[in-house]
Amino acid sequence: MPISTPRRRRHLAVGVLLASAAVFLASCGQRGTAADPSTPPSPSPVTSGASPYVEPGAGDGAPHYNDNNAHRRPRDMSAASERDAEKEAARIDPVLKRLWKQGDWDPETVLSAMLALGYEEKRTGPKGERLGGQLDVRPLESRYETDHYVTPEGTRIGLRVQEDACVTAFVQKSNYSVSVNGPYMETGCFRPPFAH
Repeated sequence: MPISTPRRRRHLAVGVLLASAAVFLASCGQRGTAADPSTPPSPSPVTSGASPYVEPGAGDGAPHYNDNNAHRRPRDMSAASERDAEKEAARIDPVLKRLWKQGDWDPETVLSAMLALGYEEKRTGPKGERLGGQLDVRPLESRYETDHYVTPEGTRIGLRVQEDACVTAFVQKSNYSVSVNGPYMETGCFRPPFAH
């Protein structure tokens, strides 16, 4: 049965309406038109899969890299606090060098040597609030090797010299190190471990 003329007109009208809408939508966002070639068209959007926003110094370029990793960066130190921390690092370095040469890198021995320098061990309250002391001595952190976690022999040291300055050190079988840094947002003098 053939389609009647009014139905054909309706189908034709719907087709024209859809085609007009498509042309109108395709021209959205353009500043110039074919009738006005003096106005340049807007630039076409970037179509690569990369993020259009990359923060300066953003590691792998992931969006919000700096925000997500802020806890892994030490805070800034004032010049005076950095000088104070450098003085304490100079006191600690020869002691750790001696312990390393003697093969004494267990936490108890290192703590005893640090207390002999006059530092007071850090104390915290039940809610984690600082009650006094500036010295934090801990075993080295465990690390994943092949198919299990291993805790290497050795000790790490965090000494809070000022509110904005720390001396961070470690001593282990292979070497020792003493450095100065600002405190970390969540973990004080110690650099926080990677979350994943």
